Amino acid sequence: MENAFLAGWESTRRDALGAGIPATEDSLRELRELTASAGARVVGEALQRSSDPDPATLLGRGKVHEVRTEAHAAGADLVIFDHDLTPTQLRNLEKSLDLKVIDRTQIILDIFARRARSREGQLQVELAQLNYLLPRLSGHGTLLSRLGGGIGTRGPGEQKLELDRRRIRHRIRVLTESIERVRSQRALHRAHRRDQNLQTVALVGYTNAGKSTLFNALTSAAVVTSARMFATLDPTIRAMPLDAHRTALLSDTVGFIRKLPPHLVAAFRATLEELEEARLLLHVTDASDPEHEAQDAAVETLLEDLGVASTPRLHVWNKIDQLVPAEQRRLETADRSVAVSAQTGEGLEHLRQIISDELTTDPVVEADFELSSSDGKQLALLHRAGTVVSTYYKEGRVFVRARVPQSVLAMMKSPMAEAL
Repeated sequence: MENAFLAGWESTRRDALGAGIPATEDSLRELRELTASAGARVVGEALQRSSDPDPATLLGRGKVHEVRTEAHAAGADLVIFDHDLTPTQLRNLEKSLDLKVIDRTQIILDIFARRARSREGQLQVELAQLNYLLPRLSGHGTLLSRLGGGIGTRGPGEQKLELDRRRIRHRIRVLTESIERVRSQRALHRAHRRDQNLQTVALVGYTNAGKSTLFNALTSAAVVTSARMFATLDPTIRAMPLDAHRTALLSDTVGFIRKLPPHLVAAFRATLEELEEARLLLHVTDASDPEHEAQDAAVETLLEDLGVASTPRLHVWNKIDQLVPAEQRRLETADRSVAVSAQTGEGLEHLRQIISDELTTDPVVEADFELSSSDGKQLALLHRAGTVVSTYYKEGRVFVRARVPQSVLAMMKSPMAEAL
């Protein structure tokens, strides 16, 4: 286990309304959790406050010297900055601190690389890593790749740095093409679900809000849960029973976080596209976390960036078993929200009923259908998406009376009668 020293920078400027810039202590607390999730031990931390970041080292020469002294005294193996560092800052800090330096994006990428299990997830993580690395390739080892100085001994004359860049760009193209194929496959799966009239509900929320635990509770699945951040990277979709005759699909997605790098969101767009097809978003919040308001704001920003902010949404306050009764009652009075405990099961049936009510925008109607006896696909759709009242066969035809959603009625090719 590596020993990590944390460093942060906070602006002392005030915004247009005269309010101070939000404190960085909360962000540093989150960085501690990220560091633990990455498998490192925090041995110290430092925070610099100034009006503007130092363009060369972020912190300034004096603070860098202080961090170097404290980090070496604490036995740190690396220094993690709660800020995205420019290539210049990264090189200068490694030279000044004489320690390995990584920034917030790097630690998130490291966690993602550890947690990705599916081939799709691994492709997305590698793409994000390479997009991050490309502009940060240092000039180390840039000697010409010549074999010698005489005739017949000259190499291509290309610097190693440029060769590395070309290899990375080529790999990025390969990964991008692979992920595009994944997107195409997912689009086909979504189209198939639409044909089956299966409505999708998606879980969104801050990392470690308890989405996977709630997912398991609603679907009886066995998705791995963990108190560590980003326990879920690979998307999972399972059937969620709503009542005796209705089932929806529930999708578990990667948790959001503040300061999530744009290229990381872009890399996971193939996964997050599942949100675009969702009829309802369940925004899960850890009600026991004192920072839940800031976390919810970060989720809102990312939903806007993904273009799904207008999708109908239900706010799910999770972990209410960790609140006192007065706090629970306060949450239950909020508009379009429900308070639950995925761990104890409290409020889950109420949540399931609300989801069912939200999805009842497709009225169930009763109709008669005449099908060919060889048309098993249409018949299977009636049994799967509705309730078959009666069936009889005559001269190679199948006559079915069924109660189905209005959208299924519109899909069927040859209904004998209008909805009753």
